[in-house]
Amino acid sequence: MKNPTLFGLVDCNNFYCSCERVFQPSLEGFPIVVLSNNDGCIIARSNEAKALGVEMGTPYFKARGLIEQHGIKVFSSNYTLYGDMSARVMSVLAESSPDIEVYSIDESFVDLTGIPDGDGFARILRRKVRQWTGIPVCIGIAQTKTLAKLANRVAKKAPKTGGVLDLSANPAWLEKALAKVDVDDVWGIGHRWAAMLHDRGIHKAAHLRDAEDGWVRKRMGVIGHRTAMELRGISCWPLERNVPDKKSCCVSRAFGQVVTELSAVREAVASHAARAAQKLRRDGLVASHITVFLMTDRFDNGDQVLPRSDYESAATAELGGWTADSRRLVGAATAVVERLFRPGRDYKKAGVILPFLESDACAPRGLFDRPEPKSKNLMAALDAIHAQYGRRSIHFAAEGTKKAWEMKQELRSPRYTTCLSDVPNVRC
Repeated sequence: MKNPTLFGLVDCNNFYCSCERVFQPSLEGFPIVVLSNNDGCIIARSNEAKALGVEMGTPYFKARGLIEQHGIKVFSSNYTLYGDMSARVMSVLAESSPDIEVYSIDESFVDLTGIPDGDGFARILRRKVRQWTGIPVCIGIAQTKTLAKLANRVAKKAPKTGGVLDLSANPAWLEKALAKVDVDDVWGIGHRWAAMLHDRGIHKAAHLRDAEDGWVRKRMGVIGHRTAMELRGISCWPLERNVPDKKSCCVSRAFGQVVTELSAVREAVASHAARAAQKLRRDGLVASHITVFLMTDRFDNGDQVLPRSDYESAATAELGGWTADSRRLVGAATAVVERLFRPGRDYKKAGVILPFLESDACAPRGLFDRPEPKSKNLMAALDAIHAQYGRRSIHFAAEGTKKAWEMKQELRSPRYTTCLSDVPNVRC
């Protein structure tokens, strides 16, 4: 007889804050917040900061009084560090678990089907991740992905679980969790569905589980019906072992300060295009078109949002065939900037989008298209240099050197794991 499916959802606790604490252990127990790009809004909070009333998404300048009052430690976002720490956590999970699906930078589903003691396995895995990476995690276990997410949520909020909750082990625990968790917090239920469900009198996960199938399908479609089925313990979403290729790619950044010069905008777009090309080669993809967009302030002199056409301009160019060559992407992007730029405007953001992507091995080729062995060899050498000496160790002249347009990161911690100059010195 085939074993019933069993999923574990491993979720890093307050991931960005935990990454900062790994290299500054003295911050353990102290309130921490992490800011978004350009030190704009609060995007991560430690439990201590949450307890002090710091709200997610609050602009930094509005929370400054509360932060200073309670001595809250503030960090600029350090995505290089967070990405590397995420890779380390996922490698521990991949080594320890039969099969995993990386769901996000701080979450992963693991296949626990056939493991005799799922709770014991999860507790060992939790200790291993903490010991090997320094990152604390909670693990929810259940028969479906949706229930595993729900179990993880309860495990985070209930200290008596010890960071692990197996809802498949006890039907009474499952009933209690379904009755306790709001329908708004069920995986896949967005704001619109939540409002509609509340109007119907469906406030808890248990209410959605018990809702009539025909009504759910009519009001929420196939996805909503599958969510209800998952809450009943019927697995509708298997583990995704092979992640499908991306169909598009976007690289954009808000400027650290208002930009008015064509040269600065061109440098920023060139840098974004070069980064997009790196991502293509990393994933084995190629692009056929590139879109460049420039943005000014979205608001008028007051708080009124302007029509999109008033603050954003965009244009698309062909790349002359499928390619991941940085030279072609940078050249096409900078040519588009020349057409889009308008003197006298205060630009706040720029970016590039690759709207059509294909696998390099499967991309359609024209009858007279020629292979580009020299291009691939050159790009491979470029990527090898970046891998050994850092992403900015060598770059195109079009990207500039001063980069006054770069986003503001005044409170960023060192990139401890990826930048040699940021590695702590030990004196003994």
